[in-house]
Amino acid sequence: MSRQYCPTCCYPMNACLCSHVQQVKPQTQLVILQHPSEVEHKKNSVKVLSLVIPDTQVYVGETEADFALLSKQLMNCGRPVYLVYPSERSVSVEQQTISADCILLLIDGTWRKAFKILQLNPWLTQLPAVHLPEGYASRYKIRKSSRSDSLSTLEASAYMLKALDEGLDVNPLLAAFDAMVAIRLQAMPTEVRLRYD
Repeated sequence: MSRQYCPTCCYPMNACLCSHVQQVKPQTQLVILQHPSEVEHKKNSVKVLSLVIPDTQVYVGETEADFALLSKQLMNCGRPVYLVYPSERSVSVEQQTISADCILLLIDGTWRKAFKILQLNPWLTQLPAVHLPEGYASRYKIRKSSRSDSLSTLEASAYMLKALDEGLDVNPLLAAFDAMVAIRLQAMPTEVRLRYD
């Protein structure tokens, strides 16, 4: 018998997130460059992000050719575009004044895959880069990372949006994310779940 999926959130019926989703409409446009390996990942936070912020634009790919049309659109959109990526040249979002009416570009993938996308797309290095200040802890209990400053794409988006617009309530994003994590943990066998405590 085939698994039944919710027609609204597209999660399996036993993991439906609809009751946990309260949509948010920020001034800021979110654009996600998603590595192909993340698309079908069960722990994919961009899927939750898109449910809470339906205007989120997700582009799947890896090479410059994959994002050729997007890069042209961004260069001619008439709005400031910022790459959210911690690097030696990036500046903390709190150290400058950025209008909430901008575009934030985030790369969705493991650190290795995100770095590869960056290397394959020189146009990204032409964008001003910003990062979050230290001190943010991830709530992503079900996915391990070798870096202590690792945040999911949803978490990075939520904290960036809040930094740009203090009046914006990002709790719906974090609540839906926490619900997805809790549902995933609940579905795990007890011995597996204990590894994430």
